[in-house]
Amino acid sequence: MIEKNGAMTFEDSPYIMEILTALRDERTDSINFRRFLSSLGRYMAYEITKTMNYEKIDVSTPLAKAKGVKIKDMENVVLITVLRASIPFMEGVIKVLEKARVGVVSASRGSPPKFEIEMNYVRIPKIKKEDILIIVDPMIATGSTLVKVIEECEKYGKAKRRIILGVLAAPEGIKRIKEKFENVEIYVADVDEKLNERGYIVPGLGDAGDRAFNTEFE
Repeated sequence: MIEKNGAMTFEDSPYIMEILTALRDERTDSINFRRFLSSLGRYMAYEITKTMNYEKIDVSTPLAKAKGVKIKDMENVVLITVLRASIPFMEGVIKVLEKARVGVVSASRGSPPKFEIEMNYVRIPKIKKEDILIIVDPMIATGSTLVKVIEECEKYGKAKRRIILGVLAAPEGIKRIKEKFENVEIYVADVDEKLNERGYIVPGLGDAGDRAFNTEFE
């Protein structure tokens, strides 16, 4: 992992970068876009487990005793899905973090320049002090949505770690989140150059929701 603009990136992983390249490609259809999002979620979740607390344990094989490992934090993960592009991304994440308690937030970002956030549905489990809260949202653009989601999550308890897991981030979004929540950890495949006037990450990969579900709205 490499620190970049306040976020931890996986640009040192050729395999993750290859998946990101396929996601960026405008020729990638919705079926493969979802598949690549799911794959990226799985491999990024593997990387996140490297930052979790674990203990060494003894285990009996059919032949003898052996040394093993138990990741203690895997028992205390809360995953929050931010609809809608997070659905296939979360599919990969939860294949690794299988014991997680899962919440769902539906949040939409308004038009520029205000980018006001409207939250239509919130279903978040109780968050305990020993939990790791992981908010899954592929595109960290302005940061407005994630600030609102973190604020909402805090109503359900204080976790020992708060993580945002995404595909891409813009420097502007990272800055906004860090200004509001200094100790929030941000993990993304890479950090891109900037936002455009419409609030899209550039070069980015377009509207992740539209590309994942083959939709386009006015």
